[in-house]
Order: sequence, then C-alpha cells, then structure tokens
Amino acid sequence: MKINQLLIATFVGAQFTVTALAGDATTNSTEAAEIEVLKQEIQKLDQKVSEIETQHQAQQPVADSADKQQIQDLDQKVRILSRERELDQDAAATAAKSAPKITLGSGGFGFSSSDSNFVATIHGLIQVDSRTFSQDNHIQGNDSILLRRARPIITGTVYHDFDFNFTPEFGNGTPGAASAATTPSIYDAYINYHYSPWFQIEAGKFKPPVGLEYLQSDTYTLFNERSLVTDLIPGRDVGFELHGDIVGGVVSYAVGIFNGVGDGQKNTSNIGFQNDREFDGRLFLQPFKATSIAALQNFGFGVGGSWGSSSITNTLDLPNTTGGSNPGFYTDGQQQFFAYRSGIVAANSHWRLSPQAYYYYGPLSLLAEYAISDQQVSTNGLTHSADLQNTAWEISGGWVLTGEDATFNGVTPRHVFDPRNGGWGALQVVARYAELNVDKAAFPLFADPTASASGAQAWSLGLNWYLNKNIRVNASYSHTTFTGGGAASATTAPASVSSHPEDVFFTRVQLSF
Repeated sequence: MKINQLLIATFVGAQFTVTALAGDATTNSTEAAEIEVLKQEIQKLDQKVSEIETQHQAQQPVADSADKQQIQDLDQKVRILSRERELDQDAAATAAKSAPKITLGSGGFGFSSSDSNFVATIHGLIQVDSRTFSQDNHIQGNDSILLRRARPIITGTVYHDFDFNFTPEFGNGTPGAASAATTPSIYDAYINYHYSPWFQIEAGKFKPPVGLEYLQSDTYTLFNERSLVTDLIPGRDVGFELHGDIVGGVVSYAVGIFNGVGDGQKNTSNIGFQNDREFDGRLFLQPFKATSIAALQNFGFGVGGSWGSSSITNTLDLPNTTGGSNPGFYTDGQQQFFAYRSGIVAANSHWRLSPQAYYYYGPLSLLAEYAISDQQVSTNGLTHSADLQNTAWEISGGWVLTGEDATFNGVTPRHVFDPRNGGWGALQVVARYAELNVDKAAFPLFADPTASASGAQAWSLGLNWYLNKNIRVNASYSHTTFTGGGAASATTAPASVSSHPEDVFFTRVQLSF
C-alpha cells in the first residue's frame, strides 16, 4: 500500500511538472523536446505502477489465506490443550475417589477406604482422679491420686455392615481398689452387625442392657463415680444381643443372653464358669422425640431387667469384692460398707428390675433410676438359704451455668477455653442423692450386723468445667451415712467404713477424643 501511494505521488508530481513545462513550449523548442521525453518516462512509470497494483492485488488473498490458516492452527492447539487439561482433572478426581481417606478431629483419628466400606477410628480416654477422705483414721491408703481410666479405643466398620469395638483398660481396672495393682484388661471387644437401625446383632464383651446410668459412657457421667444403684446392676459381660432403634429412636429395645455376672461387677472375665446363662433386656421410649414439642423431645423412660438361674453354687454371681475380702457393696468413695460372710454362695435364681427415666431441656438435666436385685444365697454347706431382695434408687441433676444444652452425651461449650480470646468453656453444677438398702433377711446369718451396714444414703454436689469438647475438669464432694454397721474401733472394711460417715472430695482431669 505504501509503494502504491509513493508511485501515485510521483506520477502526480511528474504530471504537474509536464504541465508547467508545456506552458513555456512556445518560447523554447528545446524544452519541448525535453517535455516529450518526460512524457515518455511518465508513461513508463504509470505502466509500472499499474503492474505493481495488479501484483499486489493478486498476492493479498494468498496472505489473508495464510493468516487465516495460522489462526485456525492456533485455535486447534488451544482446544487440544484444553481437552488434555480436562482429562488430567478427570484422572485426578478418579484417583482421589479411589484413594483412602484420613480424618483428624475432636472425634478421633479416622481412616477410611474410598467407598467407606472399611473404616477404623482411634479414640482415647484418660482420667486422672484424686480422692481425699476427711475421716480416714481407720483406713490407710485410701487418700490417693490414681489413673482411674486409661483406654485406647479402636472402633470401625468392615464390609459396610459390620462394626467392631476393641477397648483395653490400662488404668485402675478394679473399681475402688486404689492400692490394687493395675492389670491391663479387656473392657469391650465386640462385633455388631447392623442390617438397619432397627435390627442389629451384637456379639462379644460389652455392657448388658439393664441400668440407665451404667449404660451412659464413662466420659459423660456427672460425677467421678456412679451412684449406689450401680452396685445392683450387672457390669460388662460376654454374650449375644439383638437390639435396635425404631422410628428414629422413639422406641429402643435390646434383648440378650450372657454368661451372667454378679451385682456391681464392672468387668467380668472373658470366659464363664457357670453352667447356665442370664437373659437381659431393656425397653426405652422417647415418645416426643420426633415431635415439634421442644420441651419434651429429650424426655425418655423405660425399664431394664435380667433373669438367670444357676444349677451350681458359686461366688461368681455375688457382688464384687471391692475394698474388702468378701463380696459386697461399696460407697461413692469405692469403699466396701457391706460384705457377705465367708462361705456364702449364690444359688438358684437371680433377677433384677430397673425402672429408669431421664429428661434434658436446655441447660437442665435430670436422671432417675430404681433397681431391685433378688438374689438367692446359701451357706456353703447348703444348710441355710434365703431369697434376698436388695434395692437402690437415685436421682441426679445438673444445670449448665453458661447456657449450653445438657445432653445424655455431655455438654459442648459454645466458646472453648481460650483466655487470649475471652473463651472460658462451659460450667455445670450437679447434685445427686442415692440410697441402697440390704434385705434384712441377710442378717445375721449371711452378713455380720456388727460389721456390715444394712443401708447407705449418699448425697453429692459437684462442679464440672468443660474446657472444650475433649478436656473436662471435675470437682465434687460426697457425704454418705450408714444404717447399722461396725464399731468405731474397727480397722478393716466393712466395719471400718460403716462405723462413721464417709466424706470424700473428688477431682478429675479428663481427656477424651
């Protein structure tokens, strides 16, 4: 385009010059000849200009075609690169879906297959307690700082429908024996098949479905130790259980067959030596759970029970030996206040019944339970026997001062403990009253009235501080009085315990995840 403009300008200029020269042709013939020559040159120049324009017009479509082809080539390359990126992203997403998953949070450390058919979670519970008795002149060694519980807990699922739990105990495995040697033991070890929420089958070692407070996790109990009612409730046992939740937990049921365990025995052995079995069951209702009545959604009530019959006499069906040398019952401070005489054995039938209820609304929590344990006992020579019906009841409650909701599964602080940012956790005040009464027919043949109390009455007050979902600090005080019991000069349990009221101050620092 620039060449054409230059040639045209040159041609115009030449024509102007010719015109000027032509004006003087009449005066100078020589100049006329020169003008003729210039005209010829101009004609040649004009011819070249025409040739150049024709050539340029012929080349322009070729250049445009080349540019268009180059643009098309670049566009194709961009499309190819974009598709390759999409394929890479799809491959990365596919690889991520098939890769194992790892989670870390307040609920534990989790490992899962990509399809969630295989899941394993590591939990833990550590409780560091102290017990300080105000009247401990006759009982040496009971004031103590102890590792109450130290449990690594492994739970999980295999093939989607089979759950498992394995919980060993490395803390104070024998409740109440603060000076006892710590022996690792297995607390929970079971497999649970959950076809659906309403139909599940469990097999192994776990808590039988009887007592409400005992079924509450050790992590969430209001006080360091459970109430006197649990003295009459069976502890962990080996067996099979059918259980489930119907209509989202409005109705919960459980029935099972177990080896059988004595009252208050929190952890039986992994095998049973009885010839017969024990049947346990529980039905619990939350009639307003699925309704819009917020004030009643967390109200529940039910009943648990057990029945067993032994064809041989044994001591395995009697209570634990906590705090003493013979089977018996123990206080909030885990000291034995009642014991059977030496040589007493369990015989024939043993049944329990435990009506129970709880209520949670906002910061308020209430739990009530009653227990009857009907145990047939005999002297070792079977010359004398009796059907003893021991009873216990309790009511406990709490109020969260900081306003969080109280639940059967603890309190979750709105603001975790973080003084730098003004967070102090949640505070809960708690109170409890409980009684246990031994059947009068136990005295004097099966228990010594000068040593064992026929009843215990305990009230407790406490403060629980939830620093966050995983850390909790407790402080509580328990006062227990006794009906009957030993002489003031006694130096061994149960007489040394029942001879005067028990006053004990508890503390606890707990980590759970």
